[in-house]
Order: sequence, then C-alpha cells, then structure tokens
Amino acid sequence: MNTDKQLVTRTARCSCGKVEIEAYGSPMASTVCYCDTCQEGSHLIEALPGAAHILDEYGGTPYVLYRKDRIKYSKGIDLLKEYKLDPKSATSRVVATCCNSAMIMRFDDARHWVTIYRDRFAGADNASGASPATLPPLEWRICTKFKPAGATIPNDIPSSEMYPAGLGWRLLTAKIAMIFGK
Repeated sequence: MNTDKQLVTRTARCSCGKVEIEAYGSPMASTVCYCDTCQEGSHLIEALPGAAHILDEYGGTPYVLYRKDRIKYSKGIDLLKEYKLDPKSATSRVVATCCNSAMIMRFDDARHWVTIYRDRFAGADNASGASPATLPPLEWRICTKFKPAGATIPNDIPSSEMYPAGLGWRLLTAKIAMIFGK
C-alpha cells in the first residue's frame, strides 16, 4: 500500500541550487499571508544582497505549509541562517546564505508545521526547473486586514481578514494524524 509520503515529493531549492528541502505528501495548505510580520520579514529578506523578490504584486507572502514530520533537509543545511524580527519571537525566517533565498519559516514553539516559501518550489529563479504547474494551487489569502494601503486583492481564491476556519480545521486534523502516526 502506498502512503502519502510515497505518492508526492516536492523539492524546494534556493536560487543557486545549493540548498534543498524535500517535502513529502500533500501540503496542509497553500496560502498567501498579508500580516504585518510577514510583510516586514519579506522586506527584510528582500533587502539582502542578491535576494529574490518574495512579496506578490498585492503585498502578500505566498507559502505552502507542511507537517514537520514531512520535511527533510536534504542538501546545504549548513548554509541556512535564521532571522527573527524580535529576539523573543518564536518565529524564524530561514534564508539560504549562498544566494539569500528565503526558504522556510519555522517556529520554536509547539507548532507542528513548517511554512515553505512557495516560490522555492518553482519559478524562473529556481534551479529546480520545475514548472508552476507542479505547485499546489493557492487556496486562501489570509490576514487580509493587514494588506498594504491601496492594495486590491483579487477574488480568485477565498480571502479572510484573519485565519479561516477551514485552515484551522486542516491544522487540527494534521496534528491528530501526526499523533496517530498517519
């Protein structure tokens, strides 16, 4: 019997290809976040020398969320560097120092997921050569009440001023599946 891990593997790569993170199975969600800290973190990383653009044209940061037990740092782990907006924050934005590519956002607390910058899976600046068709489709625009002034967010996917109930449900069911080893 095939498990979810065996069915789908996606590789997130930095721009120069020296760092790779494998993600197994189906993602928990594919979102664009407009919260103040995601905007600030994206601006911080985009200001690094040679860094690629992160924010989408509406000021949001696209992510794909995976369970922690479905992530493997397969190449270049020694090239990863954490950035925190506040030293007390549980949130770290992790960058590949070889080319200053935003790779993941991870948490020091009990959260059971890793947030991967969506563009690391495909795009013109990605060494993977993957096509955008291999990306999980975007499902939600979240925290839209923080969108940049003057930004008009399209109606192509559901939007929520904060966190939609469906996202909370997915996070909960993924946690339960992890507890039971599924």
